[in-house]
Amino acid sequence: MSGAPVRVLLLGPVPYAEALRVQERCVAAARAARGPSAVRGPAAVPAESVVLSEPAHPVYTWGLRGAPDAAAAAALRATGAGLVAARRGGHITFHGPGQLLAFPVLDLRRRRLPLRGYVAGLEALVLRLCRRLGLGAARALPPPFTGVWMGDSKLCAIGVHCGNHITSHGLALNCCTDLTWFDHIIPCGLEGKGVTSLSHELGRHITVDHVLEPFLDSFQEVFDCTLDFSGD
Repeated sequence: MSGAPVRVLLLGPVPYAEALRVQERCVAAARAARGPSAVRGPAAVPAESVVLSEPAHPVYTWGLRGAPDAAAAAALRATGAGLVAARRGGHITFHGPGQLLAFPVLDLRRRRLPLRGYVAGLEALVLRLCRRLGLGAARALPPPFTGVWMGDSKLCAIGVHCGNHITSHGLALNCCTDLTWFDHIIPCGLEGKGVTSLSHELGRHITVDHVLEPFLDSFQEVFDCTLDFSGD
């Protein structure tokens, strides 16, 4: 598996729904790459991808564990944010400007990687990124506390979907996110836990652009791959 290429799609600031559409195209391509008519050889488009974006507008999303009821949905809409259902694990969370969204589309069967091992890999790459930035106190906790934490505050949320061994969705890392948006929800359904950001923890302004290079370096190391920036 060493050195297998993963295509990188850098979307920049885009609506959350646009990032989902790009992700779905990547999932379809990964599935097609398994078929008998798949293109082989050096000219082939990499079967695996990672979609990186920054949500251009605030949006609350919920996973497979249930949507907000009508009253809660109305209260969230009143904040001016969008509401979107997402096919991932986990409860309701927030996505918005100042946050890195990473949607890896990987073939776990080809990698011989169990789903829990994949989630641990996502946590490990964010921990490597944190160490590169000088945030050595970041840690991963056992389930149900999935993600990366600073004390009792979540720095990076993880919620994945896996269909036919192909992953989608992934992680949301708070870089310089306005954390007051989380005041309207119980983030990820965890009572008594807070939310934090790289900027807050490091005491300086850390943008999504600042973390892209160390994120991709960590991604290569954890998932043992090369990166392909040829686009889509």
